[in-house]
Amino acid sequence: MKIAILVEGSTEKAFLPHLRVFLSGRLADRMPRLMMRKYDGPIPKERKLRVTVENLLNAGDVADAVIALTDVYTGKNDFADAADARAKMRGWVGQDDRFYPHAAQHDFEAWLLPYWSQIQK
Repeated sequence: MKIAILVEGSTEKAFLPHLRVFLSGRLADRMPRLMMRKYDGPIPKERKLRVTVENLLNAGDVADAVIALTDVYTGKNDFADAADARAKMRGWVGQDDRFYPHAAQHDFEAWLLPYWSQIQK
């Protein structure tokens, strides 16, 4: 299985090796191939997100699934909260069961702060 992950920046992309280690201990012989598509800012919205997802899923063997990870606070008032962000992304892309919208109520980096001492090690 190949999974494309749409992310907003370098921090999320830097987390990829740690995600692989986490998953490999749980998936063993079923480990998917993960590839990140990094944007320097918010991931695409509306039609552009739909086209991006369609291209990844329907262009031969690029991806079997797409995960979109956005922050709620993108610098604009795009989303009211995480549930709204997921609902809007789902609406923009449609009911494709190979698309998984996810949203961080706070910036992705805020998820890392409770673990800062372990990250520094």
